[in-house]
Amino acid sequence: MGLVFTRLFSSLFGNKEARILVLGLDNAGKTTILYRLQMGEVVSTIPTIGFNVETVQYNNIKFQVWDLGGQTSIRPYWRCYFPNTQAIIYVVDSSDTDRLVIAKEEFHAVLEEEELKGAVVLIFANKQDLPGALDAAAVTEALELHKIKNRQWSIFKASAIKGEGLFEGLDWLSNALKSGGG
Repeated sequence: MGLVFTRLFSSLFGNKEARILVLGLDNAGKTTILYRLQMGEVVSTIPTIGFNVETVQYNNIKFQVWDLGGQTSIRPYWRCYFPNTQAIIYVVDSSDTDRLVIAKEEFHAVLEEEELKGAVVLIFANKQDLPGALDAAAVTEALELHKIKNRQWSIFKASAIKGEGLFEGLDWLSNALKSGGG
């Protein structure tokens, strides 16, 4: 279970520990992405009330991924998990155009948090397999990513269901962390 994920991060991170928060609105695909990476398959999920955490250990490597629930009532508690975070994976449902404004507001609020000042940011424009999904350029514009000047960030088109774009995003993230980001 998670052997590919473990090998990927053991080879990329060496002895580095990395704490990563997976954030986004409810139903964006955060938990599906987490378990797709952990187990290499799609598992049936229910809305996350609270959080899921997966720790992958390989030799001296400890890699923690915290998947926090995205419901409106839970979002204020995200800040409890901010300390010691090296990276944020922000997941956006590219087909949910009605809530992109809310996704943008929550995203920029997170970026303004003092405890996340140095965190590297990976954005997954998820659900690319659905009809009407916006491409990465349209999601970039909707989230106003051009306003991010003080940190490393990148956006990748993804489909958690198909497993597309996830490892490309994680390759970028691991290189950003290795080069001193986070």
